[in-house]
Amino acid sequence: MVDWVSLTVPFAYLGILIGSLATFSSLYRKRKAAKSSTLEPWFGPHVQRDIYLSLLHLEPEPGKEKSPAVPDGVLKAALLHRAVEDIRRILEVRNAKQALSNLLQRGSVGDDLWQRFLRAEKEIEAELRDVVEEANALQSGWGQTIFQSANEMHHNAILREKLIVIQAQGKSDKEWWQQEKASIQSKFMKELEGGERETTKPAATLGGDKMGSDEDTVLVESGGPAASGVASSSKGGTSKKRKGGKK
Repeated sequence: MVDWVSLTVPFAYLGILIGSLATFSSLYRKRKAAKSSTLEPWFGPHVQRDIYLSLLHLEPEPGKEKSPAVPDGVLKAALLHRAVEDIRRILEVRNAKQALSNLLQRGSVGDDLWQRFLRAEKEIEAELRDVVEEANALQSGWGQTIFQSANEMHHNAILREKLIVIQAQGKSDKEWWQQEKASIQSKFMKELEGGERETTKPAATLGGDKMGSDEDTVLVESGGPAASGVASSSKGGTSKKRKGGKK
């Protein structure tokens, strides 16, 4: 005879264990979902998406039943700008994923940051699917090429920003060079003026020495005791010669 009482005890234990595990897993998932919903989003507000949705669902003006029709060209341009913003976010997520996973393995960042990142990835995937559907609704087959056009626009915008930075830097460099050139010219002119002053001083001293020697020679030649003594001796010699000739 089977003892049902002894068999119900382990079955009851298994049922209680399974029920408690299921309850714990459901509570954990709910708590995790609530916590992830309260986390700060990885990206800021998607302005381009809001503009496109506001154009797509325009409310009628007061006093009118129908909303104004938005041209397809305007909707396409708004959707294309939305896709450009999505491309920028995709590139940012791809560049940050490897570094963030390495930091998470090392324990440098918390699990909250990783949950924010995973939620941002899911939001981007849903956003891409929505953009493709909207593009196909506006034009058949455009969903296959819209992100290619958006990628080209994104790269052109990056090149334009770099060009603006280079032009601004070129202006600042030009101003710096003009100031440096003026300072170099002023220093060079000061050096030239100092060299000219140094060269004129020796020439002036040499000219004064020459004038003094010339005056000395003039004084010797014009007269003085030495000149009178020489003249008298020369006269005495000539007179003696004349007297000797008469004898």
